Amino acid sequence: MLKSTNSNGVSVYQVSGTNVARSLPDWIARKRKKALRYDVDYQNRVELIQDFEFSEASNKIRVTNDGQYVMATGTYKPQIHVYEFSNLAIKFSRHTDAENVDFTLLSDDWTKSIHLQNDRSLEFQIKGERYYKTRIPKYGRCLAYNDVSCDLYVGASSDEVFRLNLERGRYMRPFTIESNGGVNSIDINKLHGLVSMGLDDGTVEFWDPRAKQRVIKAVINDGSGAKGEITCVKFRRDALSFACGTSNGVSLLYDLRNSKPLITKDQGYGFGIKDIIWLDNTGAEVNNDLILTSDKKIAKIWNRNTGKPFAAMEPSVDINDVEYVPNSGMFFMATESIPMHTYYIPALGPAPKWCSFLDNITEELEEKPSDTVYSNYRFITRDDVKKLNIEQLVGTRLMKAYMHGYFINTELYDKVKLIANPTALEDEREREVKKRIEKERESRTRTAGAVTDTKIKVNKSIVGHLEKKFGSNVAENVVNDERFKEMFEDPAFQVDESNLDYQQINSGTALGGLKPLTAAEESDEERLEEEKNDEMSLDEQDEEGNEEDSEDEKAKMEAEEARKEKIRKRLLKREHERKLEEERKRKYLSHLKTLGGVTELDKGLTENKKKNLSFAEQVAIQRKKNQKEKMKKKNVRIHKAPSGAAEITFIPRGKSKKTRSSDENLQGKKKQIYEGRRRASKNTFRGM
Repeated sequence: MLKSTNSNGVSVYQVSGTNVARSLPDWIARKRKKALRYDVDYQNRVELIQDFEFSEASNKIRVTNDGQYVMATGTYKPQIHVYEFSNLAIKFSRHTDAENVDFTLLSDDWTKSIHLQNDRSLEFQIKGERYYKTRIPKYGRCLAYNDVSCDLYVGASSDEVFRLNLERGRYMRPFTIESNGGVNSIDINKLHGLVSMGLDDGTVEFWDPRAKQRVIKAVINDGSGAKGEITCVKFRRDALSFACGTSNGVSLLYDLRNSKPLITKDQGYGFGIKDIIWLDNTGAEVNNDLILTSDKKIAKIWNRNTGKPFAAMEPSVDINDVEYVPNSGMFFMATESIPMHTYYIPALGPAPKWCSFLDNITEELEEKPSDTVYSNYRFITRDDVKKLNIEQLVGTRLMKAYMHGYFINTELYDKVKLIANPTALEDEREREVKKRIEKERESRTRTAGAVTDTKIKVNKSIVGHLEKKFGSNVAENVVNDERFKEMFEDPAFQVDESNLDYQQINSGTALGGLKPLTAAEESDEERLEEEKNDEMSLDEQDEEGNEEDSEDEKAKMEAEEARKEKIRKRLLKREHERKLEEERKRKYLSHLKTLGGVTELDKGLTENKKKNLSFAEQVAIQRKKNQKEKMKKKNVRIHKAPSGAAEITFIPRGKSKKTRSSDENLQGKKKQIYEGRRRASKNTFRGM
């Protein structure tokens, strides 16, 4: 199974790398140690390229121009790996003396390459071995090869760009830049040969290799407010488009004819831009306006004209380099982890020819999205167990209890479901055909946000409740929401209101949405109705009086408006007092129930008397009962708070002291006080 993420409707599949295995339950993890054949994750793995990893981390990765090989460098020990796509395996691995900083391919395949090492050395690798090794004066940072003049440009931590001519076999006069820092990135335009250099001081210098001199120096302002370095520069395949990235995580796109950027894109994490890739040679024609920018946290693909995000690839480890496989939707990543990462985006282009099976896998995953939590297992509830008539399997190895249901093998579930309902496939096909026919019959002029009876096929009462409680706009949003759309279209989501459990949970709905009123509430409702009727009659009288006395119309209108406003305030006040009284009554009754007083109150009163008693009378009765209970206990008072706590007050009384005789008042004890007590001493004459 492939790990996938979906954003903006674009699926991104992680084929290899860290955390690509799906989560497994504990009972499978224990069996993994016993035998590999029982490991479900191992059985369902997708190993695109064998040994696509390094011992510790990978630094750089490049795909050859012929599209048949990929070369990568990593550590530890410092190594060079070459993988062959036709065999989907590693071709060879070669160790080096120092760690690789950057490398470039000189030939269309892997046979000729130049590697910049972190010990100030340049290694020339050929088919069988290391061909030649030379050193540069400063520590190198980047490489670029001009195949027209056979010049190799080496950017270093100095104010010079070293030039090594591979045709003559010697160093040429370096390019001297106007900066005290160094060169972080170099790129060459294939059409007019202009060389761009990103510098530490936040500027970009453009050099003409034919004239061996600087053309222009551009100051880049990324708008972040902080001075940053230019960490990456990249020309497009045309002659005018140019992109650069800063150490503040901002990418800027330029037209060489304009000094202002066409668009500025912030990566969002504040890390320096590592790679910029113009996605012009994708398999899909509609995606020719996309560009990829990556820092050590995330690689983002977005539209270079509007800045709208298209997709993103975010591994759980830091990114060192990103490489794109031309004419496809596949990307390779060199990261700070043992395995190198592989991502596949079907919307960007097809899978390469050497792994065309990825298209079949992703198509199946998109057509039949998995509803299970674990691979090869399906979660079913207890109701599903009853419907499938497999209660006898509960407690066996075939069904694993988990939360409110069970996990069952997918193959076993399909077989049991087919036995329980042999016509399930035919019914599903008929429902799908009917659904498509009804969709075609819908009117094209109907608005997308309208809540109509044809769209709401089930649970119409729920929609009516939403419109009544929250308004029609909320109901429309719920019905048209993709997450809840099936709830009002699929008959499988029909709510059975006649179910006993549903009626117990939603008692108000089961009774038609009406709840019985108490005697006090009925009397309050009647009083409010009478007052409203009085108000209406007053309004009618006001209208008749206004028609008869037209001369004092304004004065009477003001007086009557004031009187009506007074009546309305009185009604609102009474309504508010009624609600407060009900709230106090509810709290007090719940408090009495907590203390056990409601049971005693029910024993002393009949049902008719309880309805006629007011809230104040019930409070008085309860207070009398509490006072009687207090009188039973002498010198003890109990005060019960509304929160349920009790405060007990009592007067402590000491024991009465016994009077002693005149003999006992003397100093010392003359005889035993308590007669009949056995003496501890053996001298019986003592105390006589």
